[in-house]
Amino acid sequence: TLDGYKDPKPMVFSGLYPIDGDQFTDLREALEKLRLNDSSFTFEPETSGALGFGFRCGFLGLLHMEIVRERLEREFGLSLISTAPSVEYHITKGDGSVIEVSNPSEMPSAAEITAIAEPYLKASILTPTDYTGTVMDLCQTRRGEMAKMEYLSPERVELHYRLPLAEVVIDFFDQLKSRTQGYASLDYEQDGYTEDALVRVDILLHGDPVDAFSTIVHKDKAYDYGKKMADKLKELIPRQNFEVPIQAAIGGKIIARTNVKAYRKDVTAKLYGGDITRKNKLLNKQKEGKKRMKSIGRVDIPQEAFISALQLDD
Repeated sequence: TLDGYKDPKPMVFSGLYPIDGDQFTDLREALEKLRLNDSSFTFEPETSGALGFGFRCGFLGLLHMEIVRERLEREFGLSLISTAPSVEYHITKGDGSVIEVSNPSEMPSAAEITAIAEPYLKASILTPTDYTGTVMDLCQTRRGEMAKMEYLSPERVELHYRLPLAEVVIDFFDQLKSRTQGYASLDYEQDGYTEDALVRVDILLHGDPVDAFSTIVHKDKAYDYGKKMADKLKELIPRQNFEVPIQAAIGGKIIARTNVKAYRKDVTAKLYGGDITRKNKLLNKQKEGKKRMKSIGRVDIPQEAFISALQLDD
């Protein structure tokens, strides 16, 4: 091997699931083919109670993830749902052992954990001085620690921050460009792991946890995530024949809650005793619609709700 060369190591992880469960084998073959000419991404099978059979994939970054997903859809004709990107956490258990977790649903219960460490980056941001305030505000809201600030000229400043990778992988670069009219640039390198007050937030529908929506966040951001996801799902989940509570929880503690009100639609109500073939046609149409639903316990959820709820930009 070349001196100084290191095998590329995935930094961002996401689950990829075929919308049509019958495409699972096609997805496996497509991933194997892509891996032949892109050794920097990894994949292994995983199962989700909400999304079925899929793969947990590791990527070099968000752009790499988007390119791989786009190639799978364009070159192999697959329709995919991807879970929100996450990073690899180092979790120390009560017996002193350390495990690596990149899928929030695999995180042990809080009672088994003594510490959670997350990956950090050393980031350097070049920006026109006019935008210094808004860039500093962005870094602070993403739990950044300022190391130093250097004025390279009266018009340009370089900000050095230490940032958690999890706060950067979602939309940090987009936000940076947006706040600086596209003038700022970002450069970063890995800077080890740091222990922090992190928790897993679970989303429950009618008391059943939905693993696809679980995430690991800093405890100060847990309520915001839980409330946002619960409100978003309330808009997306159609009314059922019974009231559906949507809850966000940390362990056994509920931190946010909303309800989808009960509603029963009688599709044949307008056909006062009339044509039986027309009634059957309407009932069959309703059955077809139900086939496109995922069932979480007693709750039917349209595929579109999963896709919308997992959109990165919302």
